[in-house]
Amino acid sequence: METASEKYDVVLLIEQPLTAPDAAQVRSLHEDFDAHVVYHVLLPLVDAAAAVEASLGSIGGADLLAPPMTPSPDDLAALREEQKDQAKHDLTVTTDALRAAGAEVGSAAVVSDPPVDALAAKVTEVDGREAIVLTRPHVVAEFFHVDWTSRARRKLGVPVLHLLEHENFDEQAGGGEGVTGV
Repeated sequence: METASEKYDVVLLIEQPLTAPDAAQVRSLHEDFDAHVVYHVLLPLVDAAAAVEASLGSIGGADLLAPPMTPSPDDLAALREEQKDQAKHDLTVTTDALRAAGAEVGSAAVVSDPPVDALAAKVTEVDGREAIVLTRPHVVAEFFHVDWTSRARRKLGVPVLHLLEHENFDEQAGGGEGVTGV
């Protein structure tokens, strides 16, 4: 185990704001460390155009509906601003929850780069010792190993832990996914 003077940076990639139990769960992973643990939080910004396209696509098959009206550039710009404001709020909720759980937050950012690329860059920047990916369950992506965690495990040279947001350790599929790369 590290000495008390050493810093142990953990980079969190989150999909949605952490609740108090999520933050407590993350903090509990490191509460017995002798090192000084610092968390760095990344929250990807949803692409406004992709979100509109996905919502239009979920309405129904093209053969059942008239062609959808595409939003104007002004509508997309307004949606982007709304999503940026929401992401900033969600990031604040997350950092507040982590601090309330006794965690030190070194940095927090809304990122527009591809999530795994942003995670890799932050791990490199802070000399991260560990990455934690917190998401909703994504069964199909996980099955084909194209989810954020699987991609991060292939890209990073540090342990990567995947936790499901809003579920405690006992509720995690298979009792949690565990750390890989150790």
